[in-house]
Amino acid sequence: MSPHLISIYALVAMFVVATIWPINMGVLAFVGAFLVGTLLAAQSTKDIIAGFPGGLFLTLVGITWLFALAQNNGTIDWLVRMAVRAVKGRLAAIPWIMFGISALLTSVGAVSPGAVAIVAPIALGFAFRYQISPLLMGLMVVHGAQAGGFSPISIYGGITNGVVQKAGLPLSPMTTFAASFAVNAAVALLLFMVLGGRKLMQMRMQTIETIKVPHIEITRAATGPQIFGDSEAEALSRRIGEEGGGASNKLVAEVEEGNHRDGNLYQVFTLASLMLLSVLVLAFKLDIGFVALTIGLALALCAPTMQKRAMAQVAWPEIMLITGVSTYVAVLEHMGTIDFVGVSVAGMASPMLAALMLFFVGAVVSAFASSTAVLGSLIPLAVPFLQAGTGVGAIGFIAGMAVASTIVDVSPFSTNGALVLANAQGVDKQAFFRKLLNYGALVTIIAPIVLWIIFVVLPG
Repeated sequence: MSPHLISIYALVAMFVVATIWPINMGVLAFVGAFLVGTLLAAQSTKDIIAGFPGGLFLTLVGITWLFALAQNNGTIDWLVRMAVRAVKGRLAAIPWIMFGISALLTSVGAVSPGAVAIVAPIALGFAFRYQISPLLMGLMVVHGAQAGGFSPISIYGGITNGVVQKAGLPLSPMTTFAASFAVNAAVALLLFMVLGGRKLMQMRMQTIETIKVPHIEITRAATGPQIFGDSEAEALSRRIGEEGGGASNKLVAEVEEGNHRDGNLYQVFTLASLMLLSVLVLAFKLDIGFVALTIGLALALCAPTMQKRAMAQVAWPEIMLITGVSTYVAVLEHMGTIDFVGVSVAGMASPMLAALMLFFVGAVVSAFASSTAVLGSLIPLAVPFLQAGTGVGAIGFIAGMAVASTIVDVSPFSTNGALVLANAQGVDKQAFFRKLLNYGALVTIIAPIVLWIIFVVLPG
């Protein structure tokens, strides 16, 4: 067996192990990089470490730390409360409010499971209270989180754009962002109409009480079990934490000294800081990692005691996963495996069929394992294929691949789907699990084909 095939099988084995057992795939990838690099690629450890993505690491740490600061000082809770109160009795607006909040959170840097962990308990609580379909509400939250997931300053967007830029392919961050938002919004609209949205448009709350939104952590230290074998994130909701480990899974990010007064000076300053981050990165092209850390430091200095737990809330499991996979991919690039796969795929009789196959691989693997790992590994594997002059446009392919690899996160085997399942109220959990499973399977089968037609076939 050739070294190329061994390295590919090792990558597949990592996905399988991380899916079956609660082992962070980043650890597997780092060990794989060490073993494959030294035994098959004749690399020294210094060469392997040189493949560590320092810039991406800085970006992920900066974004997740800044977002944890904003959560701890009550800014995110304040924004959620304002958005929910804005419905003023319009029941049909509630699912879209939840969609919009989830999209906003991921677009400014929250990890997708973190956004769902914040919004899902609130959304499904509303669904139970006002007899809204919990399936509709849960799916609106997840698709909202995925809709905003590829903004240029988001986690998914940073990973995808970094990989594409490093490969020297045409880069259009806004195209990928627009594609993800449009596709997820279209799916959300279809779900809204099918799952009772038209009936909601004819109803209105009789009264609207004072809305209390509990503070919910975004991320926490890497403790406790992972969900359904998904290595993308640790348990992010209180209920899942209690089921997995009881007292050992207490919230790390509690608000100091009780609730914050909404709209206080510090929260306004934090909101302005998040807007400044967007301007500096998008308009002035500054490095997002350094800018996020700089703004975060300013916020921390203003209230050092309140923010003392924020560093423990950085998404370390995701960062470990992403940087580990990226390091392993660097080993594959060094030994020529990336070129080997690309040439093999490009050599298929039909380039269009090869593109469809890659879309399906991304969707199926992501439905059971980590979307971030898929983005970090499959896009580099497709680079030689896109550079081979097959007629498949790189910008359209990357946008389609990105959406195909993340839209399937509605599966109950993913962290997002598991959070929705855990927070559903007043339902038969087994029946609700089957509904999520059926929907996830349907999306996994249909989405790659539809996205392939829209982003590969039609532009060609």
